[in-house]
Amino acid sequence: MGGEGVLTQGPKLAAERLTTPEAPDSQARAADRATRATPRALVIGLALAALNAYWVVLAEARWGIMDGSCLPLFITPIFLLFVVALLNLLVRRCGRGLALTPVELLTIYCCMVVAETLAAHDLVQNLFGAIGHAYWSATPENKWALLFHEYLPRGLVVSDPTALRLFYEGEASFLDPRAIGPFLGPLLGWGLMLCAMMGAMLAFNVLIRRQWINHERLTYPLVVLPVEMARETTTTGGTLFADRLLWGGFAAAALIDVLNGLHVLNEAVPAVPLIKLVWPPFREVPWTWLYRFNYGLYPFAVALAFFLPSDLSFSCWFFFLVSQLQFIVAGTIGLRAAPPEGFPYVADQASGAWLALALGALATSRPHLARVWQAAWSQDDAEARQYRAGIIGGSVCLVALGAFFMFAGMNLGVMLAFMAVFFLLSIAITRVRAELGTPHEIYYINPQRILVSAFGARALGAHQLTALSVVYWFNRGYRSHPMPFQLESMKMADLSGLDLRALVRTLIIAAVLGLLMAYWANAQITFREGAQAKCMAFKSWVGNESYTRLAGWLNAMPGPKGASVVAMGVGGFLFWGLRWVHFNTPLPLHPAGYALANSFAMNYFWNSFLVGWLVKVVVLRYGGRHGHQHAFRFFLGLLLGDYVLGSLWGAIGPLAHIRTYKNFI
Repeated sequence: MGGEGVLTQGPKLAAERLTTPEAPDSQARAADRATRATPRALVIGLALAALNAYWVVLAEARWGIMDGSCLPLFITPIFLLFVVALLNLLVRRCGRGLALTPVELLTIYCCMVVAETLAAHDLVQNLFGAIGHAYWSATPENKWALLFHEYLPRGLVVSDPTALRLFYEGEASFLDPRAIGPFLGPLLGWGLMLCAMMGAMLAFNVLIRRQWINHERLTYPLVVLPVEMARETTTTGGTLFADRLLWGGFAAAALIDVLNGLHVLNEAVPAVPLIKLVWPPFREVPWTWLYRFNYGLYPFAVALAFFLPSDLSFSCWFFFLVSQLQFIVAGTIGLRAAPPEGFPYVADQASGAWLALALGALATSRPHLARVWQAAWSQDDAEARQYRAGIIGGSVCLVALGAFFMFAGMNLGVMLAFMAVFFLLSIAITRVRAELGTPHEIYYINPQRILVSAFGARALGAHQLTALSVVYWFNRGYRSHPMPFQLESMKMADLSGLDLRALVRTLIIAAVLGLLMAYWANAQITFREGAQAKCMAFKSWVGNESYTRLAGWLNAMPGPKGASVVAMGVGGFLFWGLRWVHFNTPLPLHPAGYALANSFAMNYFWNSFLVGWLVKVVVLRYGGRHGHQHAFRFFLGLLLGDYVLGSLWGAIGPLAHIRTYKNFI
């Protein structure tokens, strides 16, 4: 479509001006700073990463506001980068030599983002929601003690009653040995697992980055805003923060967030209800058969949809409505069971589509990976050494992961199957983010459901089912998946000229810091406030899902679900069929839209994607390439304004000890 290439040129255009000419006497110093993470950038980045990690846990786990780590582009790192970039402009006016370079700004941003992946909604916060749940919530009525306590890996869960009471009820210091002592061993074990997992992901990204960044030239839409803020000038000449269109979009989003924020504090202030998440009050058949049919208009989501290829944004909302139509048809003919488990098996369809997506990405990259393997062992240049380090380091991490999962109770076969499904889904999510930048809360698609559906609870047995339930917390929702953030950092390094080895070291340091800060923040907040006493958004549902489902399997011991397996096959077949349609016909059907449609993400965002797609189509139709460029800057501002004001409300709430407005769910 005319003008579609503007977005794909975004990172390229940003790269053209990511560095600006330096004075002759500073050219050597600038060249050196452009290829490494400078000490001051690391210090600032790690300090802000630590602050941000604590902020995220406090806002999300204690106060239940913001939920910024649920989005593909984290909210608070963008806000903090915005503040640092504005301060940097002031410093530049005072003395150019003191100002941070664009490369340093991106280093700071990468530190914050990678650290937040661990402190985020779907990783360490989930771990604290599940680590003691099996013992704390066991009752004579649910018979958990009889059903599966004997199979729980003692070194990975907390069973001490005193520590659990202090954890859930609060009014304790996490430094109290009675409180934190029983947690130390399990947290150390899970921490080592997370380090090995992120190491394996980092190794794969080192191996695949040249194919996806340089050869296929994937667009990486989610790096555009941080890159634009880091560089000094826009493509039209003036500074980014002097662009009137950007500030127009910023003001529009800010006005909505200010009004809605004041409305939460005082209902007399009028609100803008379109961004509210509403469950429609359908009371008549066939509309009562709709499942999680939400509608809302989030400014940042409209902006994200505008940045996507038109066929993808169209396909996301179109296939979401198709899935809802399936529920209506199933209910009308009497075949619908409790969704999403029963007919029409949309979760299983999505599982097949995501696995097909991963296999397709690997098939496309197979020649490159073969060259990487050959170069790693037959050459001795810098790139070959990077490949060799990636292969060896990744192999060590995978072996360590396998050993950990077997310690958790998996036998060899289940461990291999679990890791295969988990890493295939990880590759698929990373590919979707690199190519398209869409939200990926694929809650229904996880190794646990896939393996139980394929083999049956009876064949797996109580020990294996318990092990799969113990590890469920980190493969439940994938919203803060570390792997795509690592690759996006490599993309920003590629744009800026930052040395890969320097970036990898930075990512490793930031990840370790993020893990430690996430542990400290969760422990400090939960023991002080009480996980179930004052923590308004404590992730107890993770433990409930893990062990209530496990108890159901152990009580019923169902066999394989043939219909679910067939639905997975149908989903994979439809994905490949849509892939052929996408490349060989003018129909605006994108196969990734089919995979993404059957997820919580589209439950939240389908209406915003519809609006973003419609606006983009109209702009391209009547404004052409020039109109799209102007609208692009406006929507950058819309996204930035929603994130900045959302972050401010997310800071005001904890500081004032009140629940404030949240700009997402």
